[in-house]
Amino acid sequence: MLSFDVRSLESHAAHVEGQLAPDDSVWENGDVRPAGPVRVEGRLSAAGSSRFYFNGRFHGETGMPCRRCLTDVTVQVAEDAHFIFSSVGEDSADDPDVYPFDPHAHLLDIRPAVREVWLLAVPGFVQCREDCRGLCATCGIDLNYETCDCAPVGGANEWDALRAIRDQLP
Repeated sequence: MLSFDVRSLESHAAHVEGQLAPDDSVWENGDVRPAGPVRVEGRLSAAGSSRFYFNGRFHGETGMPCRRCLTDVTVQVAEDAHFIFSSVGEDSADDPDVYPFDPHAHLLDIRPAVREVWLLAVPGFVQCREDCRGLCATCGIDLNYETCDCAPVGGANEWDALRAIRDQLP
């Protein structure tokens, strides 16, 4: 469970132990979704009038293609998380580290904050292994498992045209 009764939070902290499913409605199109549930653990407590503080950790995994050979790679994602929730209309609502919530709501939903931290924690790219040789630029064969007879791509590169222009300048 990742929603909490605001009235009970004002009197005592809550132990957070829940999961955010990969098919949860909080995920948006284009998000790097987890392969399974994201496990969230921590503590949610009052931090002043209409403010709450979450201190905890989340972990899960996702699948991404290797940046060189496009093989699917399972990536473990784990991160410490610290959120501040403040009622809408507070001065700190413009702070990107503060998540606003409706002051008239009875439940505080931490799923949007978990989603945002998940998206920031997922790496932009991965490699299947350190020495990945990638795909042949000509025939597309996976050079980690096979060799090809294609001529090596070399000699000319994208900078040669600029070098030629530079050499023509006085």
